Amino acid sequence: MIAVIQRVSNAEVKLEGVAIASIGLGLLILLGVEDADNNEDLKWLVKKIIPMRIFADYEGKMNLSSTDVRSEFLVVSQFTLHAKTKKGNRPSFINAAKPKQAKALYEDFIQELSIQSGHQVQHGRFGADMQVSLINDGPLTIIIDTKNRH
Repeated sequence: MIAVIQRVSNAEVKLEGVAIASIGLGLLILLGVEDADNNEDLKWLVKKIIPMRIFADYEGKMNLSSTDVRSEFLVVSQFTLHAKTKKGNRPSFINAAKPKQAKALYEDFIQELSIQSGHQVQHGRFGADMQVSLINDGPLTIIIDTKNRH
């Protein structure tokens, strides 16, 4: 799994011009599922994200976790994170999971994040053409790949 994590002051997902999910202070997580991913990957990823100290403390230093600041979460599926661009001008998505597998892991990720954080997790609609807007706070963007756990 690849997760692009953006610290936001707010974020919103629209479908056909209608808002279907929104958050205030929190994390927008763009999630790409690969065909080799499994439940172990999603559990590891959730345990990595929640305690990550990427929110500012009273001195402006990144010392606080999402738990400390009671952040909200918005998860959006994005298979294009697995784009391969080595050859030609058209990206290949050969490593992205097939929709049935990807949807199941996406939904399980949302559920696990909700359980581990103790908060309801907002989310986009799997497989839909969505419009995502956000104000990236910092800006702060972190990319985590469960296949590269260094």
